[in-house]
Amino acid sequence: MFDADALVAAVRGFGPDLVLHELTDLPDDVSHLAERRTANARIRREGTRNLVAAAHAAGATRFVAQSVAWPLSGESAAAVAEHEEAVLAFGGVVLRYGQFYGPGTYFESSRPGHPRIHIDNAARRTVPQLDAPAGVVVLADDPAVIDPAVIDQPGRPV
Repeated sequence: MFDADALVAAVRGFGPDLVLHELTDLPDDVSHLAERRTANARIRREGTRNLVAAAHAAGATRFVAQSVAWPLSGESAAAVAEHEEAVLAFGGVVLRYGQFYGPGTYFESSRPGHPRIHIDNAARRTVPQLDAPAGVVVLADDPAVIDPAVIDQPGRPV
């Protein structure tokens, strides 16, 4: 993600119609989350810029990227805003997921607070969004409980 030339070459070589950006730089252990915020912000900013440029260079016509459906602060919030702006400028779709729960997540045996979505439902509900029109889509168990400040751009809760 951070070697722009290599990324362009790889994406061009594949020649996709659609680029699906689900990358993060999050730790496996939630207790290390705070120390990894800067790395995750970097992938949202620099990684997204590089991937958008690679998608353009490869002639991709669709771009879909994950984001979060809860408010963040500081550098994390700024990085999410930059990430989403780049996706929307491409004419892409931003998928604002609730916090994942279920097997392989930080919440394997419990449910986090809202907004949340079971990992299996997130995967199942992502597929139709690959053909969604440009904009913001919220993927959560109950989109009605999402902080209205998070839904500040055109989108449709699903």
